[in-house]
Amino acid sequence: MKYFLSGLVFVGGMTSLALEMCASRLLGAYFGTSLYIWGCIIGLILLYLMVGYFLGGRIADRYPHEQALYVFTTIAALSILLIPFVCKWILGWSATAFQEISVSVFLSSLIGSMLLFAIPVTLLGLVSPYAIRLLARDVKSSGRMSGSLYAISTMGSILGAFLPVLWLIPAVGVRKTLIIFALLLLIVSLIGLLPRLRLNIAVPVAVVALVVIVASPLLPLGSLKDIPNLIYEQESLYNYIQVTQDPQTGTRELILNEGEAIHSIYYPDKNKILTGWYWDYFLAAPYLNKNYQASQFKSAAIIGLAAGTIAHQITQVYGPVSIDGVELDPAIVNVGRKYFGMNEPNLHVYTQDGRPFMETTKHTYDLVAIDAFQQPYIPFQLTTREFFQEIHSHLSPTGVLTLNTGHTQTDYRLVQAFINTLSTVFPNVYVFNVPGTFNTEIMATMQPTSLSNFQENLSRFSPNSTMGEVASEVLPVASVGHANGGLVFSDDKAPVEQLTDQLLLNYIQQS
Repeated sequence: MKYFLSGLVFVGGMTSLALEMCASRLLGAYFGTSLYIWGCIIGLILLYLMVGYFLGGRIADRYPHEQALYVFTTIAALSILLIPFVCKWILGWSATAFQEISVSVFLSSLIGSMLLFAIPVTLLGLVSPYAIRLLARDVKSSGRMSGSLYAISTMGSILGAFLPVLWLIPAVGVRKTLIIFALLLLIVSLIGLLPRLRLNIAVPVAVVALVVIVASPLLPLGSLKDIPNLIYEQESLYNYIQVTQDPQTGTRELILNEGEAIHSIYYPDKNKILTGWYWDYFLAAPYLNKNYQASQFKSAAIIGLAAGTIAHQITQVYGPVSIDGVELDPAIVNVGRKYFGMNEPNLHVYTQDGRPFMETTKHTYDLVAIDAFQQPYIPFQLTTREFFQEIHSHLSPTGVLTLNTGHTQTDYRLVQAFINTLSTVFPNVYVFNVPGTFNTEIMATMQPTSLSNFQENLSRFSPNSTMGEVASEVLPVASVGHANGGLVFSDDKAPVEQLTDQLLLNYIQQS
């Protein structure tokens, strides 16, 4: 009994952490991965475990029998098996609430989606105190026994943290990962339970369990989310990736995780270059320099390459200049090459974080474009004064840094913080609030520049040319960014997530 219960404790600990990892991926596909979402996941999981620990000790004292524990873990396993088949409907409702920006429905749907995990995690919380009660024979050995069982449970939890993240979710998806852990827990529970049941009960239970074990992985689960015009989806190490295609125009869009932003766009018409969105603004950045000529543009670095929209535009406008594209998620790179025509021979792709890339590259660039989001956040390490100083050392004398960030209708605190930070490194900073969006493009130049330079350079282009169209987009919204002595992001202090969360909450409350 001792060794089998220890094995059950191990499997229970492993399954409880695997549930937490899977919960983050399931909710991330609908809500994103903000601190509030992570706080909700971790807080509620701990709450369920606390309730389980409390109930486990009391129930074990009242019913100190192995079969009772096996019944609880069997129920936990079966409740986990239900999650992959009901989560889409619950989370779909939550997505609708998020789009409608209804605070009460949003919060209730978030809690409702977490209730998916209330029963199994609470029941798994029973396992360790129950096993301690069953195995502790006297007071003298109770401390050693409880310590050993909690160590075994923690060892299982460590495995439950790594297996889904490093192997199972990227290999088979989050829902089949849930099924795998549920079946493992179910098998262990039934091995302990069935010999203790009467024959007329054990046989039907065994048959039902066998059917569930065999059929569950084979059931078609469909897409994790119901998205119109979806042609491809994948769960990678970093993201839930979705590609949509307009059935009339063939236009493709890259959507990640909760789907509240489009990260790349691709037009099958090779003559269509501009998007009318913030991507176009990157093309104009070099013309902030006085008397700038397109022939001066030789190289660019894109941090947050995604599926290559910016790289495609630069190549079409400036020719086959050298482009280093940095993208953290290799799965997105593969999607870009397969679905978004990201096959420019002048594009060199690096699958790593943008910060270490800039610290190790030996190249100099005329343009560094930062469009990196783990929606809705810009990773903090890409926002600091120290990082911008590193970029400064890799820009040519006429180089320009461009950064995509965001605001709400009334809250520009994040934009202002970037202006303050960039102003400590570069002589001039410019702001472009993209009409009809919450995007703000910020540009910083190596040389002292002016908007009159910008106006003069862009006025040379015909209104019907590509750069003429870009000029019509950027010139009306161009303004000078002035530091106000406020927050400057540094490696020591960069509250990007907190500012972004405040922007989101203010927007929700005002809607």
